[in-house]
Amino acid sequence: MTHETQGVVKIGDKARIIRAAALTALFGNAVLAAVKIGAGIYANSLAVLGDGIDSSVDVLIAIMSLLVAGIISRPADKGHPWGHGRAETVATTLLACILFFAGAQLILNSAGDIIFGEKREVPTAPALFATLVSIGGKILLAWSQYAFGKKAGSPMLRANAKNMIGDVVLSAGVLIGIGLSMLLNIAIIDSAAAILVGLWVIKSAVGIFMEANTELMDGGSGTEFYRILFDAVRSVEGVGNPHRARMRRIAGLWDIDIDIEVKPNMTVLEAHWVAHQVEEAIKERIEGVYDIMIHVEPRGNEEWEGYGLSEDEVKD
Repeated sequence: MTHETQGVVKIGDKARIIRAAALTALFGNAVLAAVKIGAGIYANSLAVLGDGIDSSVDVLIAIMSLLVAGIISRPADKGHPWGHGRAETVATTLLACILFFAGAQLILNSAGDIIFGEKREVPTAPALFATLVSIGGKILLAWSQYAFGKKAGSPMLRANAKNMIGDVVLSAGVLIGIGLSMLLNIAIIDSAAAILVGLWVIKSAVGIFMEANTELMDGGSGTEFYRILFDAVRSVEGVGNPHRARMRRIAGLWDIDIDIEVKPNMTVLEAHWVAHQVEEAIKERIEGVYDIMIHVEPRGNEEWEGYGLSEDEVKD
């Protein structure tokens, strides 16, 4: 049996990268939120105001990321022997819930204006200016979050980058809505645009939640990764019948369990060395391995296996 921890990015380094990404997002979104909320109120645009609220949620996300960076940097302890990496997944789930709530509130408020026929003034030019600033700022922020996320191997940062790319599309929709509202002198178009903004926010929230939930449920590795895993095991001489394989993500890194069979007359030392070779072969083929647990069995051993996958189950 072997048990070793390795990662492409060390936990301490990952925490520093997440902290830098969070500070960048915090400052950038705080500026954009202030501009859009101020312009939305001044220029009578509910859509721009809603876009500003969405950026305010991004500020909360950045604060959450800072807290997560502090948590995942803590070493494993007796209460958390696997470390604290899952704090990132939990935070991503919370992020999705916050986004969903913000989107639902915007839809309800905007729909209320349309249904009850509340009279509103047509948005003015500052709303257009604020939206253009938002599009440019969000493009830069999305690029920075994606770069930080790729460097840290962080699903939370990649999810935030996705959210910001969505914000660019969202702001573009707001820009069209405001333009039409001003051009046709119909204020209700701005409210309709705000509803579309809310629907987009909810769509993003659901997507982020499903991705985080997959990790929390230890799923989503896909058969392709299992095929790579079995190929790695088969590349080591003297190893047979790789089975009971399980792969899951912990904060973007792989945690792998697998059973292998060796000759029954091998010594413990020889079997340990073979298992070590299997571990190295897996690490050569699969990037970002957090931990590998290999269970060595005598060849021909038959016992009921309750969990994991075999080679036959992942064949095309």
